[in-house]
Amino acid sequence: MTLATLAQVLEPALRDGSAVAGLVCLGWEDMRAYAMAAQDCGVPVILQAGPSCRDHTPLPVLGAMMRSLAADMDVPVVAHLDHGYEADDCRAAIDAGFTSVMFDGSALPLAENIARTRAIVEMAHAAGVCCEGEIGFVGYANGVESRGTDPAEAARFAAETGVDAMAISVGNAHLQNAPGAGLDEAKIAAIGSVTTIPLVIHGGSGVPHDQRARLARETAICKFNIGTELRQAFGRSLRDSVARDPDRFDRVQILRDVEDPIRAATIAVLRSLKG
Repeated sequence: MTLATLAQVLEPALRDGSAVAGLVCLGWEDMRAYAMAAQDCGVPVILQAGPSCRDHTPLPVLGAMMRSLAADMDVPVVAHLDHGYEADDCRAAIDAGFTSVMFDGSALPLAENIARTRAIVEMAHAAGVCCEGEIGFVGYANGVESRGTDPAEAARFAAETGVDAMAISVGNAHLQNAPGAGLDEAKIAAIGSVTTIPLVIHGGSGVPHDQRARLARETAICKFNIGTELRQAFGRSLRDSVARDPDRFDRVQILRDVEDPIRAATIAVLRSLKG
């Protein structure tokens, strides 16, 4: 069993100048491909259940799937709730066996975000579980705009909440389907100069691979969330599988063709974070 907490994989990454991938899961096939890719590379991995995943599959099922995969791996596997918006979301994940939860109060006023995040941290730590929080607001490509993280607010948030990792907004955005111009490295340095905890980048699919590696090596960014980049690989391979044999209808046969391409795409992501 290699089930791990968020702190157990991020603290070594912070010390050694690398980063861990938080991979957005939507089902068993991608989840298994992610775990196997991590095994191939000999690196830890964070399997993440976000809101859309939870809408499709109950948390207890997701928790059991992640824990089952961890039991078969030789590398650390974190079972992580991504974007829990209410205390009940985080409590349900803890009850379902997750080892890490993210409470997203980033749209709230600062004082309320701090107070609510601190309460989740206390609940999580009492259960032996880690907690990630967010300061600033990471928006969405072609959607809600981001609000950049203020370094002074980040310092206060880290100190007053006790989070194990802190997601920041520094030019990143969710759901980017191609690498963008990159992150604001001056702001990352300013945040890193006033905090000591691992930093997290949501919307990592929009960050060029060379910048991921440099930031992992040189800054306190220890976790990149990657979703869209791997969902694109899933979609391409699924279409190719169906097109090769339009008469085929067996779900297992079709999805078996999808796992190897996802695994290969995941290996490329994991290698980009080695610093």
